[in-house]
Amino acid sequence: MTAAQNPALAERLDSLRSWDADWSGLRVVVTGIGVSGFAAADTLIELGAQVVVVDSATSDTARAQADTLKIVGAVDVLLGPDAVDHLPLVNGEPAELVVTSPGWRPDQALLAEAARRHVAVWGDIELAWRVSVREGRKTPEWVAITGTNGKTTTVGMTESILQAAGLKAIAVGNVGTPVLDALRDPVEYDVFAVELSSFQLHWSESLSPLASVCLNVAEDHVDWHGSYESYLADKAKIYRNTKVAAVYNAEQRETEAMVEEADVVEGCRAIAFTTGSPGLSMVGVVEDLLVDRAFIEERRNSAQELASLADLGPVAPRHMVANALAAAALARAAGVSPEAVRKGLQDYLPGSHRIQAVAKQDGILWINDSKATNPHAADAALGSFKNVIWIAGGLAKGVQYDELVLAHRERLKAVVLIGAESRELREALARQSPDTPVLDTLEAAAADDGDSAMRRAVTMARGQAASGDTVLLAPAAASMDQFVSYAHRGQAFIDAVRDVVLGQAGDTEE
Repeated sequence: MTAAQNPALAERLDSLRSWDADWSGLRVVVTGIGVSGFAAADTLIELGAQVVVVDSATSDTARAQADTLKIVGAVDVLLGPDAVDHLPLVNGEPAELVVTSPGWRPDQALLAEAARRHVAVWGDIELAWRVSVREGRKTPEWVAITGTNGKTTTVGMTESILQAAGLKAIAVGNVGTPVLDALRDPVEYDVFAVELSSFQLHWSESLSPLASVCLNVAEDHVDWHGSYESYLADKAKIYRNTKVAAVYNAEQRETEAMVEEADVVEGCRAIAFTTGSPGLSMVGVVEDLLVDRAFIEERRNSAQELASLADLGPVAPRHMVANALAAAALARAAGVSPEAVRKGLQDYLPGSHRIQAVAKQDGILWINDSKATNPHAADAALGSFKNVIWIAGGLAKGVQYDELVLAHRERLKAVVLIGAESRELREALARQSPDTPVLDTLEAAAADDGDSAMRRAVTMARGQAASGDTVLLAPAAASMDQFVSYAHRGQAFIDAVRDVVLGQAGDTEE
């Protein structure tokens, strides 16, 4: 009997709002045995629930994870394609709850069956929020960050600023460390900087962050969400129940509309960030300074200096400035001083695969931006350089490339295509930039051999480049057709540049 059919079960699920609630015996199916799924299953077992875990994987890693979960108390772990085509029983009885890993689509067979049977489905973030209150432990505040691009950079900057203020803070969520793992850490954190994907937001309902931001939106993951409108609706859930500050991008109307329509906690303020001069209740840029006109008493006629562009490093592209301003606004909402904002931005170390200088040889700059997995991210990268040999292509995820090519065709010296299928990008180049030379790695490398294709791409790019040019890996597509991840794709580029371009003649710049 499902929650919809059983008022007592519905009431019980609604009452599960803390670690100390009565989770014992609750029959739960956890989908996925990766990082998020393992953390969810491990937590639920510790809480006393009866747990069955399912995953289509049969790798050695998945089997090792399964063995561990069985040891700690899982009822069963079912692996293989057949394990995920139906909703399993838990100890011979129907499941009362499904906790899903974020990548699982709503139309996946098991989740679709759960929906038909009115079995509640939570994501790992929903579960984490519900158990974040625990008797005898500090309850961390959450500052929540989403957006099509810039999430990881912004969550890292936010973490750095919060730590500079002396707070026990950690970046969690889609950035790598599951929130559930951080909640069970012996450290009692003051603040979580939580990176949330649209997938995680889709499965979240009761989250109530201290402050929240949607950095930007662009067409992405349409294949998962079904439409761009559904994608926007899930992104907008970041603002629901926000307590202090709903931060939005003043240069993108869609994010402002999300805040206008959000059901926030009484007293929550709308705070904008802009890379231009800020108005009232905004953070922005005046000359070379990042300034605050939102969190100071005299904001009507003055601004508080937070940092300078130089504090962001030797290169501060517009999108990085925007990310820094969003992070500053979130931290200021948490009561952080201007001095801590500056120090945190100075201390922040950018991650790999995001506009990462790999080498400069014979006047040619080689840049790894493998994390540009959609056109919006690639737009930011392309806009940072002139005379570009662009290495691009991969899984398009249902997006279009005409606007991106049209916006940057004057800077494109040549394009080198990677990816097992880059038809959409090739056709957009033919329509919008027909005079740009296009070289295709598939003519010389197997479609499933990403490392060989990347080496060929670097060789082709070197043949097109001259002093003053930039060779930019900004694929504008996902990586999983030829690579394990965007990080694998970026490392393949780095390795190929070191081998093909540098040899023994030069040093990398990392």
